[in-house]
Amino acid sequence: MNVAVTVDAREDIPAWLSYGTPVFTVLAALAVSAIALVVLDVNPVAAYTTMFVDTLVTEFGLSETLTKAVPLILTGLAVYLPLKAGLFNIGAEGQLVAGALAGTWIGLNVSLPGLALIPLMFVAAAVAGGIWAGIPAYLRAKWDVNEIITSLLLTFVALEIQSYLLRGPMQGGTGNFPQSDRFSEAATIPELFGGVHAGLLAALCMVVVTYVLMTRTRLGFEITFVGSNDEAAQQAGMSKFYVYLLVFVVGGAFAAMGGISEIAGAQGRYRAGFEPGYGFTAIPIALLGRNSAFKVMLAGLFFAVLFVGGSSMEVAFGVPAALVEIIQALVILFLITAEFFKSYRVGIDLKRGPAETPAQPQRGDD
Repeated sequence: MNVAVTVDAREDIPAWLSYGTPVFTVLAALAVSAIALVVLDVNPVAAYTTMFVDTLVTEFGLSETLTKAVPLILTGLAVYLPLKAGLFNIGAEGQLVAGALAGTWIGLNVSLPGLALIPLMFVAAAVAGGIWAGIPAYLRAKWDVNEIITSLLLTFVALEIQSYLLRGPMQGGTGNFPQSDRFSEAATIPELFGGVHAGLLAALCMVVVTYVLMTRTRLGFEITFVGSNDEAAQQAGMSKFYVYLLVFVVGGAFAAMGGISEIAGAQGRYRAGFEPGYGFTAIPIALLGRNSAFKVMLAGLFFAVLFVGGSSMEVAFGVPAALVEIIQALVILFLITAEFFKSYRVGIDLKRGPAETPAQPQRGDD
């Protein structure tokens, strides 16, 4: 039997495949993760019930999920916007840290009423994050330097600066802990309800702004056009240089706002390691929601549930903390696989070959 595998480029992507990819990706990741749960002698149905259902039906779980969702949504937008222009912003973690540092400095050193101080902290954070993201954007737009490498390397630079400042000029409190002084009441983001701070409103506003930008403006059309075919966009009179700078700078500002939201809304002071990989988790969030800013928001909420529900599952069933990271990695793996099947059609043809005739014995000489 002969097996022939053919791979052909798709001319049109079926609607069910385009819209169903995020759902299929998540379900596949959870199904494979269930195997690990079975190996650990844990009932996958009970574990996933604790992770998802119990998290969303309890007041504590819901408030924690919404609080975690704020930086995840904003960093997700920071990766999503450059992605629409055909770029990969892998440095959202560094931009988040840069914004948190700038906003914290303003919060600790400027004496203003809360109504003026908190917006100033957000503006300072957005400027710092935009500048930090603008470096790889300029290098890519001017000299075609790979933005994946530069944005990632700048993340490690930001983390080293954070380590120095929190063990030096910005260190506060008692003991030798890498953390700042506690924020004053004026520098603390007020609470909306049940422990959820008003940074959630900022995240939702940025989702709406991004959606309007991408779907209702000429600039959004140019961003999408450049991302689809940059050479054709340039021939049509669009500036690739301007688009590359814009999406990265705005994306960096989004990530930075996520950083100061977490510090001034949830933490109350700047602590080293306050960001448990938010900027890197933003990558699968942006890939899951790449068709719309609102889908980025839903993907951010999903990963917030993974963070909060994963902690509950660890406590309830004694599973390793790494299992949540495995689920995230599987989401990325299946996303890459789904993108391949969206671009190519794979066919398998089984053909039964002709029956082989047994060899006739040769007659020797008499």
